[in-house]
Amino acid sequence: MFNLSANEDAGADQVRTAVRFPMVLPLVIVTESETIEAMTENISANGILFNGRHLPGMGRVIRFTIKMPAAVMGAEQDVLIQCVGRVVRHEQKGAMQQAAAIIDDYSLRV
Repeated sequence: MFNLSANEDAGADQVRTAVRFPMVLPLVIVTESETIEAMTENISANGILFNGRHLPGMGRVIRFTIKMPAAVMGAEQDVLIQCVGRVVRHEQKGAMQQAAAIIDDYSLRV
């Protein structure tokens, strides 16, 4: 789903081969100039695919928080995953936009 060309990123093979989990979860994206609400479509260990009305463009560094349900994480309460990543794909899908981001760093908060 991430459709990177071989020369776009040395880590692209890791993203393409990572198992993707179809999960629709609210996503809050923060760029240097705005805060954006979106929804995930799928998540892997290396990245996310997400949808929204207005999304950051290719190459943008983003910070985003995903609230993972306790049942999915095997925890007593929901877990916040705070990530830093970069947009590697962006396209228009009718009235909505879709983007994919590689996760460069993350931390968990309970």
